[in-house]
Amino acid sequence: MIQEFKIKNYKSFRDEVTLSFEATKETTFENTQVVEVANGVRLLRLALIYGANASGKSNLLEAFDYLRRFWFMRHDDMDEPTGTVPFLLDSETPSLPSEFSLKFYIGSTRYWYVLSLDTHHVVSEKLYYYKSVQPTMLFTRVYKNGQSVVKFNPAVLKVSSAVIDEITIKCLPNMSFFAARNMVNCSLGPIDEARDWMRRHTMPLIDPRTLMSNYAGRKMMEDARMKKYILDFIHRADYNITDVSVEKKVEPIPTDFRDFLLNEGDLSKEDKKKLQGKPVYDRVDTNFEHTVKNARGVEKYTLSNEMQSQGTRRTFGIEAAIYQALANDEFLAIDEIEASLHPELIEFILEQFLKEQSRSQLLVTTHYDPLLNTIDDLICKDSIWFTEKGEDGSSELYSLSDFKGLNKIHSFQKSYRNGRFGALPNIQAL
Repeated sequence: MIQEFKIKNYKSFRDEVTLSFEATKETTFENTQVVEVANGVRLLRLALIYGANASGKSNLLEAFDYLRRFWFMRHDDMDEPTGTVPFLLDSETPSLPSEFSLKFYIGSTRYWYVLSLDTHHVVSEKLYYYKSVQPTMLFTRVYKNGQSVVKFNPAVLKVSSAVIDEITIKCLPNMSFFAARNMVNCSLGPIDEARDWMRRHTMPLIDPRTLMSNYAGRKMMEDARMKKYILDFIHRADYNITDVSVEKKVEPIPTDFRDFLLNEGDLSKEDKKKLQGKPVYDRVDTNFEHTVKNARGVEKYTLSNEMQSQGTRRTFGIEAAIYQALANDEFLAIDEIEASLHPELIEFILEQFLKEQSRSQLLVTTHYDPLLNTIDDLICKDSIWFTEKGEDGSSELYSLSDFKGLNKIHSFQKSYRNGRFGALPNIQAL
């Protein structure tokens, strides 16, 4: 589980900000929303972020998603950019590195990962774990004389010089240690435990543009229990969908599109080789059975995925992702969860997620402020965060728990709309 995530000089975040999942002393939802991962360390399963448009909410989620992708992104050319985007509304920050820090728990063991990189190379990369109060270094990687220098802690890991040399050679300056490590046949103990957590317990970001229904269809083909879970959810959410059928079809890739991908597409050599050898793609056909009551009685009709509303398809996809997060104790981020969804459905989705016993975590951005009125009924106070952009264009992140007198507030929604917590659009009157 994630304990805290820090970023600095990434997109709209010029100065360092910290998102913490560590619970306060409040015990209202101790048995559902809080997980004790170690002695006295209690982590939240949900965080909600409010803020005006362009205040930085999406950038915070994109920062974590960038880190998740960067861990295992391979490059064939050391001159390819790293993909990070520094704060651009300042004369100094574009030449400074972006910084990321992540503390997370695997079982009851805490890990701490630190990354500093600019647009062309990794400045430094470090991994620690805690066997006591003080962190123990597992590996460090720095940029020196135009190349990466990797060092392991000999007190923890016995790594042969041959393995060190091979990882160092493969660790191009513009990619992560973990991407290089995956190309070397070796065993690195606690480092591999961290790598496996990164790969198996963090999920891709879902934003309003993410096409989720194909993802859900593919996942249901792999897991029959997911189908039952989604159908049960959809039925309880008052859809008239009573069954879903999924079929995989193999389709040829049109020649002109294949030529474009081979000649101009951003594909790796490995992907281009696969495309040349097998110019086909897998397509998932998803059909929904609708049960209706009319003058003739109860009738069933089958409609394709394309015939479903955007809200139905988004619900279908989000619940598939949440099912996976719950089943595998994964971290999932959803940007603008209210997109195409009825307000009551948003509350229902969060309620059902929080009812399940799991070490999964959900990070959500939203403009739907009536959720604030569910504080102490559905959501705990320390789950609420805000983003606000200053006159200098940089984003600030802060928690509802930072404010005093919260127990005297009768309506958090009204207090938010009245500007008590900031994070509102500054609309100028004509």
